[in-house]
Amino acid sequence: MKRRLPFQVKLFLSLVLFSCLLLALLGAILFHVIDRQLHHDLGQRARVQASEIALMPGLAQKVADRDVAGIARLIQPLRDQSDASYIVIGDVRERHLYHSESPERIDLPMIGGDNAEVLAGKTIISVRQGGIGVSLRSKAPILNASKQVIGIVSVGYLTSYIDNINGRRLAQAGLYGMLLLLLLFIFSWVFTRNVKKQMFWLEPKDIALLVRQQKALLEAMYEGVFAIDGQKQLILINRAARELLDIRQPENQLLGKPLNEVLETPPTFFTQSGVAEDNPASSSRHDQITVLNQRQVIVNRVPIELEPGKESGWVFSFRDKNDINTLSSQLSQVKRYADNLRIMRHEQLNWTATLAGLLQMQRYDDAMRYIQAQSEGAQAVLDFVSARFTSPALCGLLLGKYVSAREKGVELAFDPACQLLRIPAAISETELMSVIGNLLDNAVDATLNAGTAAVPVELYISDRNHELLIEVADRGGGVDDALKPHLFEQGVTTKPLSGDEMTGAEHGIGLYLVASYVRQAGGSIEISDNTPQGTIFSVFIPTTSDASTGKKHE
Repeated sequence: MKRRLPFQVKLFLSLVLFSCLLLALLGAILFHVIDRQLHHDLGQRARVQASEIALMPGLAQKVADRDVAGIARLIQPLRDQSDASYIVIGDVRERHLYHSESPERIDLPMIGGDNAEVLAGKTIISVRQGGIGVSLRSKAPILNASKQVIGIVSVGYLTSYIDNINGRRLAQAGLYGMLLLLLLFIFSWVFTRNVKKQMFWLEPKDIALLVRQQKALLEAMYEGVFAIDGQKQLILINRAARELLDIRQPENQLLGKPLNEVLETPPTFFTQSGVAEDNPASSSRHDQITVLNQRQVIVNRVPIELEPGKESGWVFSFRDKNDINTLSSQLSQVKRYADNLRIMRHEQLNWTATLAGLLQMQRYDDAMRYIQAQSEGAQAVLDFVSARFTSPALCGLLLGKYVSAREKGVELAFDPACQLLRIPAAISETELMSVIGNLLDNAVDATLNAGTAAVPVELYISDRNHELLIEVADRGGGVDDALKPHLFEQGVTTKPLSGDEMTGAEHGIGLYLVASYVRQAGGSIEISDNTPQGTIFSVFIPTTSDASTGKKHE
């Protein structure tokens, strides 16, 4: 079986090969640029020297007199200081009068065929084959006093000299290139090792297998699952999530989009679930009730951590509000109704027994006064509740709470300005009754625990000013300031622990449900201290249509 190279080795070799090719290409470009610049610089240098030599005092006269020895004495000091490969002086007939490198060429013709423009009075730069080799040279005319051309000055650099300069520069560049290549080797190895570490030391085929397994697992799940990255862009969503939230687009069209473009979430969704928090310990949240695409769901959230304590995204799993919580809420409500009916039945039996006794004793006047006394208070409350609240179920709840509180020795006082003509569309009748019932139960319990039963629990309900306002005030022991921010979290309670398993399990649920229902309706809850003691719970639920979409919030 053919042995395959590991991914890290293949990536390392690919990076090294690419680096070598890149360095070779850069070297060729660098050599071309350096050679071109060197030719330009030496050509200009030769031009300057040729022009200056042509203007030397006395040179024109010596050229006119063909004074070879005098020309040599005049030019030789300059030749000793110049870096040019040669200096040549010629007459108007293109014959050598001075050659710094080959004196034997005196009176021989100048080679190259580029003297015509010089004899016409121009200074030129050219690359030609000369008497001692190919060179880059500049030629300037020598003018007499009448501005007539009488000679030629040629200053040149052999191409072999230029090649030596290029070779030295290229050797230096090659040394730097080797050092750079060595650094690239080290970088490539470290980089490939880090890539493999980021891949959890898995090969690409192993990652592909995991991806296929994950996709199959997600598609087989009954719960909806979606994931977002640190920028809150969707990176995963399964079929169940799309079906539950009525999303008709395929997964590949949804990935990469911001979550708020795919799902309609309440404004408090991220802060409620902890995504915006900096404390990693509170990152995971479970059984959060929220609304996604106007559908009530229960959401669990866990962070994606590539490194411990560093979150790079979050995974959300959710399901339609499950049957257990629904049944628990309904059973709790039924239990309250049954308790209220039991209390009312108990009181009615007591009244009936007393009335029957008076009638048997034929004390009819006392019986009439007893009936009037017993019905007077109850009838007043019944008339008030029936006149101010249009929901029969809510009226029944309030009457039951009134009787229940009175049996416990606590008076429930209704504010005279109470009014509820229509329940907001953002909250159902059952949810509203749960909110009011839980707040009243807590207020009565707080009053009893504080030993201030003679002080009434006050209730105010009003749907004026385009919002539903519910205020429940008690004179209990109050709520500690440190506990207020956590009072609506699941399992948090101010009540003493109960030894009864069923009763104890209910503690910490009531206010959590109240907060969930209010938040879903786009409302808010405020807690303030009562005077001289106790607590005031204020619930605000907007009655406009925006509340049902979760656009308004605390």
